[in-house]
Amino acid sequence: MSHYLDIKLIDHAKHLYPICRSLTGEGVRKTLDYFECFHKELKRYKIKSGEKVYDWEIPLEWNIKDAYIENLDTGQKYAEFKRNNLHVVGYSKPINREIDLSTLSKKIYTLNYQEEWIPYITTYYKQDWGFCLSEKDKNNLPEGNYKAFIDSTLKEGYLEYSTALIKGKSKKEIFFSSYICHPSMANNEISGPIVLCAILDYIKKQYKSPKYSYRFALTPETIGSIAFIKKFEKKLKKNVICGFNLSCVGDERGYSFVQTPYNNTITDSALRASLIGKNNAKEYSFLERGSDERQYCSPGVDIPLCTFCKSKFGEYPEYHTSADNFDLVTDKGLQDSFEVMKTIVDCFELGLRPLLIKKCEPQLGKRNLYPTISIKCEGRHPAQTRMDILAYSNGKNSVFDIANTIQIELKKVISEITLLKENNIIKDNML
Repeated sequence: MSHYLDIKLIDHAKHLYPICRSLTGEGVRKTLDYFECFHKELKRYKIKSGEKVYDWEIPLEWNIKDAYIENLDTGQKYAEFKRNNLHVVGYSKPINREIDLSTLSKKIYTLNYQEEWIPYITTYYKQDWGFCLSEKDKNNLPEGNYKAFIDSTLKEGYLEYSTALIKGKSKKEIFFSSYICHPSMANNEISGPIVLCAILDYIKKQYKSPKYSYRFALTPETIGSIAFIKKFEKKLKKNVICGFNLSCVGDERGYSFVQTPYNNTITDSALRASLIGKNNAKEYSFLERGSDERQYCSPGVDIPLCTFCKSKFGEYPEYHTSADNFDLVTDKGLQDSFEVMKTIVDCFELGLRPLLIKKCEPQLGKRNLYPTISIKCEGRHPAQTRMDILAYSNGKNSVFDIANTIQIELKKVISEITLLKENNIIKDNML
């Protein structure tokens, strides 16, 4: 099998897109199997239905084979699961009954303001059933009697997730999380796991003996992350110094992140620095949270984690609809998100907190790092960025703090720090 990064990220996404995923079941297993084939470091965990995880209880395992609405007069089928798995309300219980259109209509969900698109609807924690159609298709259903058919099962089973730890010289961890419980929507949420596994592959290849440790989690959203936290709570709280939840990272419309609750962690600083110079970059308060940052940042857990997105969940029109497809998600969008995360990893491995070795300004001219002829400059001095970095390299400021202070693109800051380290002017003050 090829290495993960030998395959285009968009091709990984297209392979996984058709799978019907939910909180539990075969779709989750197939998705985790796929990633585990590339990354043997990923270890699978299973939790039985009915088991308590804090205030939650693992639900019955849901699987589905087929579903549709059939007009009994014409034999015409609608809302066919095999054509689009969004046509069925997630976790629908099995049903096979005749029903008139008036009654059936109450069990069909649409978006009247997006009449061409199928909505994504679930009923995880109360047994029910339903179908999803575009508003246009629902309005065109002919009068008559119908058969509502859902071939699904809700049985004792398991919730499953996978996690990996790449051990570094330090036990301090950088944490990456995403979720694998959504059906066929490309941005939310195939993109996050795709980019997460790209980061995992990059660290394995690029850093054979990393300075920091790196933890990864692929879980069903909400209850999966809660189960993961319960299993690893002590290690997460003790070791994680920076965390990223990846969600909706596949489009090209911009960059965004949800801050930690008080916007005062190294993770906030890292993402803010990584977005310097990028078009349409936006920060959201924790008050606008909506993904697994809710669990990782909750009181008593308090992991310094932000959610990183391209277009934030709930903020782009295709969100939770059938239009969240490969017209929206592109290889460039996925690659751009990977580059953001990769650059942050590079900062940690380069040396998170640079410390100036010399007292006062070092003599850069003799090292060919500063012009030896003094002339009046028009605009920014050619060595100004270098000097600014040195001015803030006190061993306490992170690379991200420095980038944010001098407002220089993070990759440029990395390049300058690398050069200064090679000339024995700064060193890493690793805490």
